[in-house]
Amino acid sequence: MFSFDEFEKKTDYRIIQFFSHSKNNIDNFDNHLKTPDMPDPRLILFAGHAGTGKTTLAKRAVPLLSQKFGHDFFFLDKDTAYGAFSSHIMGLLTGDPADRDSPTYLQHLRDQEYSGLLDITRENLEIGNHVILVGPFTREILAGKFFQPTSLGMPEHTVCKVAWIDLSSEEAKRRIQKRNDKRDHWKLANWETYMKRRVEPPSHPALMRLDNGSFDAAKFDALLEFLLA
Repeated sequence: MFSFDEFEKKTDYRIIQFFSHSKNNIDNFDNHLKTPDMPDPRLILFAGHAGTGKTTLAKRAVPLLSQKFGHDFFFLDKDTAYGAFSSHIMGLLTGDPADRDSPTYLQHLRDQEYSGLLDITRENLEIGNHVILVGPFTREILAGKFFQPTSLGMPEHTVCKVAWIDLSSEEAKRRIQKRNDKRDHWKLANWETYMKRRVEPPSHPALMRLDNGSFDAAKFDALLEFLLA
């Protein structure tokens, strides 16, 4: 048995030991996060217009990029993340769950979707996950924001590369018709108007274009090398 004073001293000492040990663990964890062999956060965007095959190529690229890079990637696709949610909201707002082209969508929901995708991307980069993001992001690319990732709220030292998937308008229309997605009905019914939104991406060292008219293994491998350079 020991006195209350002795108990208090032992308790204080144990508390000091606990916090000292905890601080060491935190410091060790911070040092682990800063190890020299850990690459900078990497964001890879597969972008392009509807029907070009962005998602198909991105999914094909994931295991190959992970193998070449030596690190896994968090895969984030716009339609998967927000498809059901946006259908519900647009059903309430316009009566058409498939609406992705009306002024209501473009003015009141589009930016919120993209903002949410960027928030998820940033959060993953901050905790050490590299990210492959799939979506048009035309406005953001034209504004040059993906070439300055911090302007999108991404962590410092984030390396961002953009794969812009090209396809002729004729072939894109054929593929859109073939996939028969309700979200494309407006595009097909108003093709000439939609074509005005098919803008050209800017030239930039961090962006590489790939014509997806027919799959070319050599060109695809060159794209992968570019995305990891």
